[in-house]
Amino acid sequence: MPPAYEAVIGLEIHCQLATRSKLFCACSTRFGAPPNTQVCPVCLGHPGALPVANSRAIDLAIGMTLAAAGDPRRRSEFARKSYFYPDLPKGYQISQFDAPICDGGRVEFDLHGRARAADLERIHIEEDAGKSIHGTDADAGGDSLIDLNRCGVPLIEIVTKPVFSTAEEVKAFLVELRRLVRWIGVSDANMDEGSLRCDANVSIRPRGSDTLGTKVELKNMNSVRFVGKAIDYEIERQIAEIAGGGRIVQQTRLFDEGGGRTRPMRSKEEAHDYRYFPDPDLPPIFLDEDRIERIRAALPELPRDRAERLAAAWDLSIDESAVITSTRELADYFETIAAAGPEIARRAAKWVPNELLGALRSGGGTLETFPVRPAAATELLAMVEDGTISGKIA
Repeated sequence: MPPAYEAVIGLEIHCQLATRSKLFCACSTRFGAPPNTQVCPVCLGHPGALPVANSRAIDLAIGMTLAAAGDPRRRSEFARKSYFYPDLPKGYQISQFDAPICDGGRVEFDLHGRARAADLERIHIEEDAGKSIHGTDADAGGDSLIDLNRCGVPLIEIVTKPVFSTAEEVKAFLVELRRLVRWIGVSDANMDEGSLRCDANVSIRPRGSDTLGTKVELKNMNSVRFVGKAIDYEIERQIAEIAGGGRIVQQTRLFDEGGGRTRPMRSKEEAHDYRYFPDPDLPPIFLDEDRIERIRAALPELPRDRAERLAAAWDLSIDESAVITSTRELADYFETIAAAGPEIARRAAKWVPNELLGALRSGGGTLETFPVRPAAATELLAMVEDGTISGKIA
């Protein structure tokens, strides 16, 4: 990036909540079902069909709020967000606007070994739309098709403040956020299945200026790597546009994975374009302290806290503790072994990231299916420690 400019980036992350049923009806949220088989009058928007809020989805949203150091609103409400797409049969999406489930928040992440933090604007609950499949897609066969299985699936939208300036920062944040939502059981966060989707609002301004430039929203990025590529391309595109005497148009652009570039999709809407108003079919959400504290008490030790504790308890390096706490299951596996004593723990700190994860990568398996359970691994490492077998054999 030329030194005369700096980028300003904010994120909107849609995270599918780990519920078995949709946000306002009893339809299944299972991924991969045949098209239009997980629908009912409520999620299809039939006249007279009334929504009922999924209490489990609200609890998960509260849990994410607490894990992100946010403040759950004691009174929040659902609102109708009106727009007309073929995959939105009601003609509006049930979301939240003036009174979201969470105000504020903060997510810490590491970049080049240094702790950083991203402040959140809000977290709100909303239902997902359906999926349009157009003629250019292999499954469409030249037609435009609509699958409404996803319509009504519960989401939280995590909105950051515009605190990022590089794609590298964004990628590091997304990796940490994905770890966090998986760790606390809010979502499986599989980007390839659409259960974690990230939109980026990108603008540039003269370096040192306090005035924000015209923002462009980027969509259609289904991996952390593609998010980074899209942001890098868009920053360069905007700089070139301004350097050539042009101006930036506020719009939504799609990322083309094949070409590695963004292309215009539509002009970017403002909040007033959606005509938000409170949903008359849904009562406000009132939270009492007992419910909030019950959810707080059920949260596991958070990944960054656990990484610090394990590093201190077993003299692990930053890299070792980061790898071991990359998933909650892996951290549990390690701690079960480490309970055998400090010598075994030190062996496990090397064995888990190298041999165990190497075996999973080469075999394509998961920790759940890995045949060497913690008890057997403890015996194995004890044999290495007393010299019965070599570390290479283990």
